[in-house]
Amino acid sequence: MKKYLFLLLGLLCLSDMQGQKSLYKYPIGAQAYTFRRSFPINAISTLDSIQMMGITEIEGGAPKGMSPEQFRKLCAERGISIPSTGAGYEQLVKDPMEIVKTAKILGSTYVMCAWIPHKGNTFTLEDAKKAVEVFNSAGKILKENGITFCYHDHGYEFQPYEDGTLFDYLIKNTNPAYVSFEMDVLWTLHGGGDPVSLLKKYKGRWKLMHLKDLRKGVVGDLSGHTPAENDVVLGTGQADFRGILKIAKKAGVTHCFIEDESNLEMVNVPKSIAYLKGLK
Repeated sequence: MKKYLFLLLGLLCLSDMQGQKSLYKYPIGAQAYTFRRSFPINAISTLDSIQMMGITEIEGGAPKGMSPEQFRKLCAERGISIPSTGAGYEQLVKDPMEIVKTAKILGSTYVMCAWIPHKGNTFTLEDAKKAVEVFNSAGKILKENGITFCYHDHGYEFQPYEDGTLFDYLIKNTNPAYVSFEMDVLWTLHGGGDPVSLLKKYKGRWKLMHLKDLRKGVVGDLSGHTPAENDVVLGTGQADFRGILKIAKKAGVTHCFIEDESNLEMVNVPKSIAYLKGLK
């Protein structure tokens, strides 16, 4: 990872000069999945690289072989907090209190779920109805224990339904007291959604956001899948981040996390950070 040192420092120095008037007003955060290739090799070295990039917030959990306590300690030593962590759908069904326990150890006040099980590439009304029940039930338990639950959209929810989509159904039928949402910008675009319009339409329901850009020219679908190379440096793809960030705080977004699912994360993430800091 040392070979990226000069690139990182150069980009971050540039972005710091630009950052005074930046439209981006959040701490620099990253989704831990971005570093899925390097964490299993050397978690400590990966955290050192994350710190060097200027990232001060992580969304995620402890890497394999490390306890939540150890991970939080290592992050804290580098000035990194963990405001949000993840939980699987089945875990929400079976043991919400275990999710609460882990979140509290990590110091997280948000828990996100990024996938609703469904057959093939077709998300149905029945899938949505079941998810509403699961989210309302688990979300209530989390709320009672000081944790805010968020569902992270993945694009497949934009199946047409009545005068809108099944994503509209999920938002309208979940209890705002127990269920909030995390917008993934790439997957919203990929599924045919308009991030700016959705932030405005459901103001107050959004708490978290994944900053992720979809390569120009890519036509999305409702599969919830796209090749890794379609995940590009922020500001070089289809997303209107200027418009998104102008409305994000007003819509209720409290934390933003860069997520880069490409195989060039160590090069792309510093470029994305520089873009955000220079955005006016």
